[in-house]
Order: sequence, then structure tokens, then C-alpha cells
Amino acid sequence: MSEYKELLKKALSEGRVVIGSRQVLKKLKMSDPELVVIANNCPENIRKDIEYYCKLGNVRLEVFDGSGRELGVFCGKPFPIAALAVVKKK
Repeated sequence: MSEYKELLKKALSEGRVVIGSRQVLKKLKMSDPELVVIANNCPENIRKDIEYYCKLGNVRLEVFDGSGRELGVFCGKPFPIAALAVVKKK
């Protein structure tokens, strides 16, 4: 399993994950998350916005090797997830 998936599992158990593209963009603009993960079928306009703000803030961006639905299942949610961010520990 890839390194970012282990980090994501740990962050999910600690409750340090923000789900949803709007919330991820908000976090990227207001603070610097530890990691941003997008589904491989994330809409192009959202993907470009997230990539842009990740570059600006020097935030690690990973593309999940599955659809939004598969990312939702990975996170234990009953809905598709286009993007999520792992926030830093306080």
C-alpha cells in the first residue's frame, strides 16, 4: 500500500480529514494542509483549482488510483468523494 494511503488511514481514525472539493479549496486558501488527495475522475475544473493552490502553498497532492466512489469506500463513506485534505496535527 502506498505511503499516502497509510497516512490517510491514520488521519481518518484521528478525525483530521476534510472532505469535499469546496472545503479542500477553503483549507488550501486559509491554511496549509499536510496532504490533498483527489480521485482520478475528479472534474477537470476542480482538479486545476486544487493543483494551482497546492503549488502555491507547496502542499503535497496525490491522485487516488480509483474513482470518487472508490475513494468514498476507502474512507468508509456511503458517497463519492472528489477531493479530501489531511490537516496537520495541532
